[in-house]
Amino acid sequence: MKRYWSKHIQNVVPYTPGEQPREGNFIKLNTNECPYPPSPKVMEAIRAAGGEGLRLYPDPECLDLRTAIAQREGLDVNQVFCGNGSDEILAFAFQAFFDPDREVVFPRITYSFYPVYTDFFGLNRREVPMNSDFTDPIELLCGNNGGVVLANPNAPTGIAVGLDTVEKLLKANPDVVVIVDEAYVDFGADSAVGLISRYPNLLVVQTASKSRALAGLRVGWAMGNAGLIDGLRCVRDSINSYTVDRLAQAGAAAAIRDEAYFQSVRRRVIDTRRRTEQTLKEKGFTVLPSQANFLFVSYPGRDGRALLDGLRERGLLVRWWDRPEIRDWLRISVGTDQEMEALTAALEELV
Repeated sequence: MKRYWSKHIQNVVPYTPGEQPREGNFIKLNTNECPYPPSPKVMEAIRAAGGEGLRLYPDPECLDLRTAIAQREGLDVNQVFCGNGSDEILAFAFQAFFDPDREVVFPRITYSFYPVYTDFFGLNRREVPMNSDFTDPIELLCGNNGGVVLANPNAPTGIAVGLDTVEKLLKANPDVVVIVDEAYVDFGADSAVGLISRYPNLLVVQTASKSRALAGLRVGWAMGNAGLIDGLRCVRDSINSYTVDRLAQAGAAAAIRDEAYFQSVRRRVIDTRRRTEQTLKEKGFTVLPSQANFLFVSYPGRDGRALLDGLRERGLLVRWWDRPEIRDWLRISVGTDQEMEALTAALEELV
């Protein structure tokens, strides 16, 4: 019942997260979570950060975590901002850098939180159609806009663009902020962090949820020039100065510093993704070239919803969207080798 809702939210359609089943024994390949546990150093850091200290507020500036990120990326600590997951940071960025009188532009097939943000914050948007091969329509994102958002690699397609393309966007849109959402960058794409020193309008957003196996901690960060970081801080401190809790800060900082473990996990995921892609192609599936920790898959002449339901009946959860352009496609997270073998066997039965 919306009787007491404000007019502002009555027509907003919120984001729908992937299913998190509370019952049943499912193989979860629907939310792009890491199939492996966090670094052991993360657990040590969380235990050390607990205890009596939990009665105190956490550091609102996340200084130790920002320092770890800045050192890894070759940035100044004032070029890093941390938040409660990259989704929160993206929400802050939409408020900080976009105005209602100018359109925010992004591809039509991309992370489905972007249109939710524009609706919720009263912004105008222009969703530009994808190329026929699901690559990003870069030319249509160049100029005549109030800001650009690009997921790289894109979700749900998994396709990435090179740094030359990102730089093209930055040069074509010098007077507005270009947000590059790099939630999946660690699985094969090139990060735009190295462009920050040359482009004051670039904001790069990353997360600990995927390659560092910390989806449960909810930690994300943005990187850009100090002026952009100050804008994010202004929005945060107008809502809630303490967005990242003490345990999350400690765990995420430990994960950032454990480079060897991070590299081992990302390599395992990449190797499994490549093997699964090859297997599915051999069985007749169409698989887009992915540089993320998921695959975007279809089978000629088969309905995507039917495949989704058939997999669920066999104990496997994947993601599907009821949209005309991608109705026959499934987004499948990369799990362990054993989980992906179960997936390919189930798909072979279904087709």
